[in-house]
Amino acid sequence: MIIKGRVHKFGDDINTDDIISAKYLVSTDAKELGRHCMESINPDFVSQVKEGDIIVAGKNFGCGSSREHAPLAVKGCGVHAVIAKSFAAIFFRNSINIGLPFLESEEVDKIDEQDELEIDLAKGSIKNLTQNKEYKTQAFPEFLQAIVEDGGLMNYVKRRK
Repeated sequence: MIIKGRVHKFGDDINTDDIISAKYLVSTDAKELGRHCMESINPDFVSQVKEGDIIVAGKNFGCGSSREHAPLAVKGCGVHAVIAKSFAAIFFRNSINIGLPFLESEEVDKIDEQDELEIDLAKGSIKNLTQNKEYKTQAFPEFLQAIVEDGGLMNYVKRRK
């Protein structure tokens, strides 16, 4: 699976309240949540995101409470992947559940805001098309790629019944 998009860059310790404020937790609709994604740290984020874009962040992305709303908001605003130095375990698991791919890379400091990236999940490669550089990461396992392609864990399970 190949994902190509522009970078929206964030720092370390982006928590689930930063991703989606608790006042929006009355909905589980991804598009509705997506309209408020990251608004507490970048009010213009949603108006800048285009379908297929990529979030690049530092360490401990998605820390905080164990709400599935956070990766839903990220996916709902049009982001197709998240690359970070590390992820909080619960965000990691919730992302799988909803079919949002993520990659860990120590190279995120070399990637700039608005760079265009091409991610090959199967190969574990991140090509920075803007800087003409390539970074290696762990390949996204085949079964996780299938979950992403099916749109999340529930769809994956239903398709295999």
